[in-house]
Amino acid sequence: MTKSVGILTAGGDSPGLNAAIRGVGKAAIGAYGMQIIGFRDGFRGLMQDRTIRLTGTELSGILTVGGTILGTSRDKPHKMPVGDQTMDMTSVMLETYHKHHLDALVCLGGGGTQKNAYHLSQHGMNIITLPKTIDNDVSGTDMTFGFDTALGIATEAIDRLHSTAHSHHRIIVVELMGHNAGWLALGAGLAGGADVILIPELPYDVQVVAEAIRQRQRRGAGFSIVAVSEGALSKEDAEALSNAIAEKAAAKEENDKKKKERANARLAKLAETMQDKTLRLSRQLEQLTGLESRVTILGHLQRGGTPSAADRLLATRLGTTCAELIDRGVFGVMVAARGERAEPVPLEEVVGKVKLVPPDHPWVKTARDIGVCLGDQV
Repeated sequence: MTKSVGILTAGGDSPGLNAAIRGVGKAAIGAYGMQIIGFRDGFRGLMQDRTIRLTGTELSGILTVGGTILGTSRDKPHKMPVGDQTMDMTSVMLETYHKHHLDALVCLGGGGTQKNAYHLSQHGMNIITLPKTIDNDVSGTDMTFGFDTALGIATEAIDRLHSTAHSHHRIIVVELMGHNAGWLALGAGLAGGADVILIPELPYDVQVVAEAIRQRQRRGAGFSIVAVSEGALSKEDAEALSNAIAEKAAAKEENDKKKKERANARLAKLAETMQDKTLRLSRQLEQLTGLESRVTILGHLQRGGTPSAADRLLATRLGTTCAELIDRGVFGVMVAARGERAEPVPLEEVVGKVKLVPPDHPWVKTARDIGVCLGDQV
């Protein structure tokens, strides 16, 4: 019998999603004789049974297109906003899955999508996932598709900022995406020749950063480029956040309602304070160095537009391997990039983990060896 496969994209959009959809679809149809059903707007489309039949026609011409032809959302199966309520819609999604007689559901997404897909696999669906995110922080894979494109865009932005920083003798603080992991800021900072790189894994001391910039001034360099992850924290903020999280965990352990409320209030206040932390860093550096400082926030520019050749290749490679695994009946896995190979990794080994930049990673050593300030030591 012809196998029927569903596919959806969830979480934030990312370059290479359409290339992955195409890779799964063309291999499933052409090499294995399957039929493909796309669900619109992530898990919400699975709940609402909003589908599109994917044939050669729909898959044609999408390799170079950014975004996702299926649409996406950040909805979770077990915490789905429905009207004024948040409901567990897992059973409804199971009904949709069985209604279409699916042999497998392919979920393309980052860390949150891996968790949601694993949840569905525990409720009886045959699930395979593909890792996408510009943050490159999905555990178990060498690389996520979307990262290379974002890295190129961020590097080009830093390249362009050099001329204006040099012309006006300014500090330019450029904020890059990366809530928990600093791969994008570190990679783009190195490739773009940033003088300071600040990432979440290495809390920074603003005095150390300012001294690095002053040393550049003394050597005759009247400008500096600071590449900072959106999740980078000063040592003071990191300590305050760590203490608040520990306080909340202790309150939960003790089941103390008042302590929970105090901890939540403290976390909320910290979150509010940290919203403008990049702007605050810029002002601090201006005061400490005497140089004008300006902030550039790249935001969603980093994940828009045409995917790079590397992302197209990676997404296609993972997508075709996904179709092969479905044909072999291998489920409950993420298709991971391992060197030049694509391998299945059990979802239970992926969920709940974040691939962070190790302090001894070669990129970190490279940055230190060429004199880049990482904010943690002089």
